[in-house]
Amino acid sequence: MSIEIVRPAGVEGAAEILSPEALALVEALHRRFEPRRRELLERRAVRRATAAETGTLDFLEETREVRESDWVVAEAPEALRDRRVEITGPASPAKMAINALNSGARVWLADLEDAMTPTWDNVITGIRNLRDAARGTLAWTSPAGKEYALRTDVRRPVVVTRPRGWHLPERHLLVDGEPVAGALVDFGLHFHHTAKLLLAGGHGPYYYLPKLESHLEARLWNDVFVFAQEHLGLPQGTIRATVLIETIPAAFEMDEILYELREHASGLNAGRWDYLFSLIKVFRDAGERFVLPDRGQVAMTAPFMRAYAELLVKTCHRRGAFAMGGMAAVVPNRNDLEVTRAAFEKVRADKTREAEAGFDGSWVAHPDLVPVCREVFDAVLGDRPNQLERQRPDVEVAASDLLDVPSAPGEATEAGLRTNLYVAVAYTAAWLAGNGAVAIHNLMEDAATAEISRSQVWQQLRNGVVLADTGRLVTDDLVRELLAEEVEQLRVEVDPDWFVAYYEPAARLIGDICLDDDYVDFLTLPAYELVD
Repeated sequence: MSIEIVRPAGVEGAAEILSPEALALVEALHRRFEPRRRELLERRAVRRATAAETGTLDFLEETREVRESDWVVAEAPEALRDRRVEITGPASPAKMAINALNSGARVWLADLEDAMTPTWDNVITGIRNLRDAARGTLAWTSPAGKEYALRTDVRRPVVVTRPRGWHLPERHLLVDGEPVAGALVDFGLHFHHTAKLLLAGGHGPYYYLPKLESHLEARLWNDVFVFAQEHLGLPQGTIRATVLIETIPAAFEMDEILYELREHASGLNAGRWDYLFSLIKVFRDAGERFVLPDRGQVAMTAPFMRAYAELLVKTCHRRGAFAMGGMAAVVPNRNDLEVTRAAFEKVRADKTREAEAGFDGSWVAHPDLVPVCREVFDAVLGDRPNQLERQRPDVEVAASDLLDVPSAPGEATEAGLRTNLYVAVAYTAAWLAGNGAVAIHNLMEDAATAEISRSQVWQQLRNGVVLADTGRLVTDDLVRELLAEEVEQLRVEVDPDWFVAYYEPAARLIGDICLDDDYVDFLTLPAYELVD
């Protein structure tokens, strides 16, 4: 074995997680699949350039037969048939993991990606927490002596783990001097340590797959699954995966993605912020037709977003897969009950729209929202575990519907620009400090929030947007001016030492990538260079 640990993790249990057997699987995955991963990342860049040049995307002619023929994915295991409410949150720290497992949700999306900064200690702690959760032994005691443990009086959620996307490296594990892909590190370590434990507990190794841009990337994941199951001597189809359709290219390949994963497929999820971030990224050089209003004004009821959501439900149910709705990110504020009440009503309306559109379940970010989401889906589902029988023959979505950005109501404002700069800096600072799930203005934010925020700033600069509320033209000087003002506001709000350690470098990073002529594909790539 020639895999190298660059720096030992400084957390309890690291040697067990990085056992020779676990590392052997990670190394085998790297050697077998790394060349294809790199080819597919290069293919992304070529496709983006073509989309920007032509100003369009379309359904693939070469896969027409897959879209038009009749086939279904493998039947869901019993543990995954009822997903009416899923709570999301990082696998580290242990406190948040325990709170999610005690929430009463049907599923916990255990996040090793957007909601968890990939410091080396966080990566190892996240895998250890998931292993201990599979054992039923996860517990934690706060510095003040408060004990957190798994409850025995509630039904624990089924754990569905989200590894990092294909684009992210893990610089602490090298094979022949090359970093292993973060996705293969997360999956390999998790699968090795939990697959058999989960099966013994009546569940299984289940995954959410993020940031896919094509069915070929889904095929790569499927081949990883086949190899890993053979490696541990598990039956093919033991693994089940739900794919986040959170990139605009993937929206044109939903059938194909399910087809590639059909023996392992569980469903698709509609993710709002990453989807908008992807739209800006892919069409960044395609002109003002793709300029979005303030992100807070782009609801799922906008025509192009509604088309995406309805196509997802129709595709999933035609193929026997689950359609999962988007995030309710509200964080209750017990000091302002009226604000919280209004936010809960907004969540209820959003979940009602999803349930009535045919989604089989939806996401929440806080335990207090679990009853709200469950009540809404209970009213629609009744005794049924899902609504796969709703085929949605009424839905017809053309490529032009998915790209109909100009019909979205709303406008770009200085207030929205300020919010984007504030949130991008505040979130990035917390991320640099090791916390990937951050409450900002009563919303639980993850990396997708910062990505869409900084992308909107870049897009407005490059397209000469005039702000509706002030009439000011978005220029480099205006962005510098407003960024400085928002950073000064943050200086007042946070600890001085934290401001110097994290907020100042975050502000420099956000300023640099917003003002750079070249669009940075992922904020987390340069940010990763600033963490341990």
